[in-house]
Amino acid sequence: MQNRSTPLTLSALAGSLLLAACSGGGGSNLGAGTPTIPALPQLAAATGATLASCTDLATRLQLANTTITAANAIAAGTLTVGGKPVPAHCQVTGRMYDRVSTVDGQRYAIGFEMRLPNSWNGRFFYQANGGLDGTVVTATGPVGGGGPLDNALNQGFAVISSDAGHGAPTPLFGFDPQARLDYGYQAVGKLTPMAKSLIETAYGKKPDRSYIGGCSNGGRHAMVAASRYADQYDGVLVGDPGFRLPLAAVANIAGGKAYASLATTAGDPSTGFTVAERTLVSNAVLAKCDALDGATDGMVQNTQACQAAFDINRDVPTCTGARDGSCLSAAQKTTIGGLFAGATTSSGARIYASFPYDAGLATGGWSFWKFGSPGTLDSGAVGFVFEAPPEDLATFDGKAFVRDGDLATMLAKVGATSGLFTESALSFMLPPNPTDLSTLKNRGAKMLVYHGTSDPIFSSNDTAAWYDGLRTANAGDASSFARYYQVPGMNHCSDGPSTDQFDMLTPLVNWVEKGVAPGSVTASARGTGNAGGANADVPAAWSPTRTRPLCPYPKTAKYSGSGSVDDAANFSCS
Repeated sequence: MQNRSTPLTLSALAGSLLLAACSGGGGSNLGAGTPTIPALPQLAAATGATLASCTDLATRLQLANTTITAANAIAAGTLTVGGKPVPAHCQVTGRMYDRVSTVDGQRYAIGFEMRLPNSWNGRFFYQANGGLDGTVVTATGPVGGGGPLDNALNQGFAVISSDAGHGAPTPLFGFDPQARLDYGYQAVGKLTPMAKSLIETAYGKKPDRSYIGGCSNGGRHAMVAASRYADQYDGVLVGDPGFRLPLAAVANIAGGKAYASLATTAGDPSTGFTVAERTLVSNAVLAKCDALDGATDGMVQNTQACQAAFDINRDVPTCTGARDGSCLSAAQKTTIGGLFAGATTSSGARIYASFPYDAGLATGGWSFWKFGSPGTLDSGAVGFVFEAPPEDLATFDGKAFVRDGDLATMLAKVGATSGLFTESALSFMLPPNPTDLSTLKNRGAKMLVYHGTSDPIFSSNDTAAWYDGLRTANAGDASSFARYYQVPGMNHCSDGPSTDQFDMLTPLVNWVEKGVAPGSVTASARGTGNAGGANADVPAAWSPTRTRPLCPYPKTAKYSGSGSVDDAANFSCS
């Protein structure tokens, strides 16, 4: 889910690194009579190579089930990211497994582009894209957060981007069973060995190290790869992952129903929880939670403690008359409180996860996902991609699906198989055994995960629960190979009143190839004049270049008690 400008999609870094002086391995003797925990393997650093030629790759490449459509030399500076010119490279385009569906008669293929730097660092990056895919976006390689100032291609990686097996960002590919599977996980499985072979032809050797990363559905792709294709990737970068995307979509439909029931204007669910009322709640959260980190600065650093400190019934005024933005009605408190606790079916069955109360509820990004997405994006995805069998296209109406659809029936159908649809959405979309990453771990591979605490569509609570499960599965500590960072105030992958500009790819590479485990990662606000693009949600009272340390969960940032609250140097993780 990441691109909110494309119809019928589910979605839609100038940070510096503070590295802990510890290794990512970690053999240690726990005392007499206690066996020593074996150190994890240390992977060697990648070594680079030079691209000898570009335009002849179209004829030199002979790859199974693959058609190369072009190989173009791209001059330095043709692309820029965050004001930085991207060095000279080769763009290779193509498609895999071209076919005409016997089910819906449509043509399908896994479209892709690869960008190969003239000066290559020996690394491969799979750019996992957001939403329903369906578009081959420019293969630059995200490093994390909003308004990035750098990218994997600029750093010398060979980068691939794909449409995940269908050529339009709409859910209609869901009528073809194979297209569903390609979208869920098989496109990654097919593209990865092809890309490595292409790199070998181009540079004379395969990549020494391979990475995969993305946000939203791209984060889901990365989590699935960590589970299904752990032998193929050495580093996994996961942002705001919709790793239980079908359930999150049904839960958002439940939210659409709930907000519509509170609406003062028929057909406009945003009037069920207005911007004034959302500002009221955000301010009430800040009043209870802002100072928990030692600084009153408009940010909630300790999300976990905040959930215990804040109570919507106690801490937000209850209307005694008409709603005017200074209070919530009793019905609003019951309904909205229920959604934050976790949407349920009419019988009380939990659909997805709870959401944390946070300071970023009054933003346009939060509003879009909660009020606009259910009847346009989520309904189409659930109805056509996730349900088995899919809904009838001839009679389908997204808004009516939200208004009249039964949540329990939707849940049953996203977990079902039917006729041609031999894998349920809960099979082809979710990572199998998500807390068993033993293959990844035992290879010496590493994983970094981040999630905005004001994400309105995929809950940071869900990601925290997953990481807690991963810790439990690893004797209470998964930090030797996987670390999770919450981004206070950040909405879905970016924006919100937050410091959302950071680079997590660099620390991931340092961890994988040098054994330097990341401690805190410095993130910046994107105020006016930011080279990566200003974030309109940054409060005017903040420095436009405010920085904060993002802390490895369950640690949180705390103010030292002196110095500017706009400087990460005056905060520590504890």
